[in-house]
Amino acid sequence: MSNITFTSADLHNIVELAKEAGNAIMQVYAQSDLGVEVKQDDSPVTAADIASHNVIVAGLKRHFADIAVMSEEAADISWAERQTWQTYWLIDPLDGTKEFIKRNGEFTVNIALIHQGKAIAGVVYAPVLKKCYSGIIGQGAWLEQDGTVTTLDISERKMQTPPIVVGSRSHISPDVAQYLELVGEHNMLSVGSSLKFCMVAEGQADVYPRLGLTSEWDTAAAQAVLESAGGVVLAYPAMTPLEYNQKENILNPYFIAASPAWFANH
Repeated sequence: MSNITFTSADLHNIVELAKEAGNAIMQVYAQSDLGVEVKQDDSPVTAADIASHNVIVAGLKRHFADIAVMSEEAADISWAERQTWQTYWLIDPLDGTKEFIKRNGEFTVNIALIHQGKAIAGVVYAPVLKKCYSGIIGQGAWLEQDGTVTTLDISERKMQTPPIVVGSRSHISPDVAQYLELVGEHNMLSVGSSLKFCMVAEGQADVYPRLGLTSEWDTAAAQAVLESAGGVVLAYPAMTPLEYNQKENILNPYFIAASPAWFANH
């Protein structure tokens, strides 16, 4: 992390910004018309995605004017420009749009700081659940809920028996099903959005295998939280670190996000 300093005060600013974006989302959530449209890639976008995006981008320009920003809702940035970035913000203003449309509360605001290909800090805020996860690599991870802040640390946590696997509520791929056959006996939890990473960071699950397509903005903030809590995220089957802005397309490889104990036993 040469040439960059990210402090707890900086993290506090991002937490407050994520909450402000969450409030903008909830204003739309309370309405009967969510303003759903379909993007060119056939994925849904709502008025809440755009409202959250606008809040976050304005806030980042206010607090960190010299750092570039990439958002799911403003992703048309050329590779020629992006590959020059050493440091930038990577945001998903509303992760779990399908969960938002279903009104099940399992959606998040994701804000990550990327430096030299690594997610070094992140905030994941679930406005319906009123849970805010945050972390800085090398400094720690935290969960704020009901006015209480809890430190998250799974570095020494033992694996549960049988292990608890967390997966997508919207889609379990055939490759995940095959992976679970290799795992053997396990208990399965399903949840939407980046909350899957956060459940591992909290110790509520041992592993999140994502053997399906995701984009870099889907994972960066939650990866920073999990790794700050002592967890591990590795590309699968290469078992190399999951990195960012290393290629022209913004799709992640398959990956496994888990506690250290999981990788020690698998």
